[in-house]
Amino acid sequence: EVQLQASGGGLVQAGGSLRLSCAVSGVTIGYDDYAIGWFRQTPGKEREEVACITDSDGRFGKTYYSDSVKGRFTISSDDAKNTVYLQMISLKPEDTADYYCANGAMCNSGGYGMDDWGKGTQVTVSS
Repeated sequence: EVQLQASGGGLVQAGGSLRLSCAVSGVTIGYDDYAIGWFRQTPGKEREEVACITDSDGRFGKTYYSDSVKGRFTISSDDAKNTVYLQMISLKPEDTADYYCANGAMCNSGGYGMDDWGKGTQVTVSS
């Protein structure tokens, strides 16, 4: 069973930074094929895939970002810890959301390629 747990959220002022962690079990991110994405959800808004990292098809550490966070968010993995991170800088109030990670077949599928979803962590950015 694949399990994912996001952590590291909190309250930060606009322009600040946060580092989110996604602890993964049931899949070895440095060895098995994987696609792990970070998503965010705000009540009344559509779910957004903000970042994704994959090791499928020999594309080790291949990353993707949504236009809304590109240049500000960085997704990375620590194989030894079986953990995926989301480093967020220059945070904006519109980044406020519940952030969660997911594992599945591929990135950039609107979440439909994801099979396993973790519980989220709240990020609140004040102006």
